[in-house]
Amino acid sequence: MIVRIADLLKKAAGTSADPAAQDEAKPGIASHIRSFVRRRGHITEAQRAALDELVPRYALEYRPQVANFAKDFGREAPLILEIGFGMGETTAKIAGDRPHDNFLGVEVFQAGVGALAKRLDAAGLQNVRIIQHDAVEVVRDMIAPASLAGVHVYFPDPWPKKRHHKRRLIQPPFVTLLTSRIAPGGYLHCATDWEHYADQMLEVLSAESSLENTAGSGFAERPGWRPQTKFETRGLRLGHGVWDVLFRKKPA
Repeated sequence: MIVRIADLLKKAAGTSADPAAQDEAKPGIASHIRSFVRRRGHITEAQRAALDELVPRYALEYRPQVANFAKDFGREAPLILEIGFGMGETTAKIAGDRPHDNFLGVEVFQAGVGALAKRLDAAGLQNVRIIQHDAVEVVRDMIAPASLAGVHVYFPDPWPKKRHHKRRLIQPPFVTLLTSRIAPGGYLHCATDWEHYADQMLEVLSAESSLENTAGSGFAERPGWRPQTKFETRGLRLGHGVWDVLFRKKPA
């Protein structure tokens, strides 16, 4: 089933070598289980320059209070949340294709934040803002109920080991919270190249009573607004699967 973005927006007006195990052992950790582990990654000179010079143009500070995103963007427009944008290739492409929407990207890793800022600057895009923080806390604290026109969760960490499945982002409590922030008619779109995680996504979203599957049942076709990345293209050529899950918030 092909779903057009215009139709949706219209309706929306464990060892010392195991970082996850180390994280769980830390005292004072947040009440929710984090879906990420902070690692010291390599940052290129270009990414460092982007962090120092470009990121301030797009960055919003995390604050434990509801944000006025219309003020932050300087305009009223449908707000799309992207959780975990990686190096920002997809985010920048979608934002460029949809200039009339505002995009809020949330990412914890500096390299990705710098890379996206560099892409936004090169493309002259003004409709993206970035928050470098835990997405669960951003959704919980900063986003008002029924204020999102859409949510993108593309290729989140699959945490393939069974003992780490509890760290996966798409879990019932978070989906319930996330759905409460989506306006009636708004959408939640997830994509993954891990079949087991895809099955879990489909199961969790199907169990959320305020959501309906735009595909009727099962997985959706890749919507036209989600570009196929080079990594995805290579994987498909090698016979690897990619699964899209696209749900809509039911009318109030």
